Amino acid sequence: MVYVFTQFIRHYLLSLQFFTRIPVTGRLAAWVGYSPAMLRASAGHFPGVGWLVGGVVAAVTWLLLAFLPGGGFAPLVAAVWGTAAGVLLTGAFHEDGLADVMDGLGGSPERERALVIMKDSRVGAFGAIALVLVLLAKVSLLAMLGSLGGMLLCSALFVAHVVSRTWPLLLIRTMVHVGDAAGSKSKPLADQISGASLMTAFIWCFGALALVCCAQAATNFIAFDEASANLAGALVLALAGSAVAFGLMWRWFARRLQGFTGDCLGATQQLCELGFYLGLCLGLGAGQQ
Repeated sequence: MVYVFTQFIRHYLLSLQFFTRIPVTGRLAAWVGYSPAMLRASAGHFPGVGWLVGGVVAAVTWLLLAFLPGGGFAPLVAAVWGTAAGVLLTGAFHEDGLADVMDGLGGSPERERALVIMKDSRVGAFGAIALVLVLLAKVSLLAMLGSLGGMLLCSALFVAHVVSRTWPLLLIRTMVHVGDAAGSKSKPLADQISGASLMTAFIWCFGALALVCCAQAATNFIAFDEASANLAGALVLALAGSAVAFGLMWRWFARRLQGFTGDCLGATQQLCELGFYLGLCLGLGAGQQ
């Protein structure tokens, strides 16, 4: 049991080291260790990284809503700065993948040429436009959720960061890696995703959903935030929106690339997060009809 718990912590810390800018250095890094097999095992903790990133983003957003002067712009300001906190925490890791994918697939209809463009570190017109549109769409939806209630916004942020980090693992499970094997950081992840790793990811994901539903039930009980009353029902549409985004990305990569690259994983995370927010807003709107 102690060994299992120790391995769990080591794999989680390795996942943090790989997917965020949180420093895991010195003696801690030496204790965690590294091997391709460990990195593959750590992939199951990608949604667990979402717990930390989503929790920090939600906390920053909550504090801003608490201390900003009341008014129509407070949710918008909180949404912008909360989003910025998430970008800083991850080092724009996933946003960079989104830009590279849009540059590659938007810049050339040819598979090989698209893969070459995706490896270019420079951001082109397609990537820049995609980043701007996705960030604007994300902030606008978050501001809308914030206008309905602070608890609702923070709950959505937390769950979205977890759920959106679960879908990319299904890309790894169901598709082949087509990037540069020698230079790709994601190649060890792509070699194999075990059933145990997927189970770990699903536990992280379902745990986040259960936590938010319990918090929503407690909130309704003490009548703290009436806007969260329809959250449980709207979560179904939120998950559906995220699933639709994943399905579209999977089909796009299968048709254009016949597989995935590390950039595809980041792009999928970004679009699935956006799909979650859109589905949640639509679900809440339907609940008010």
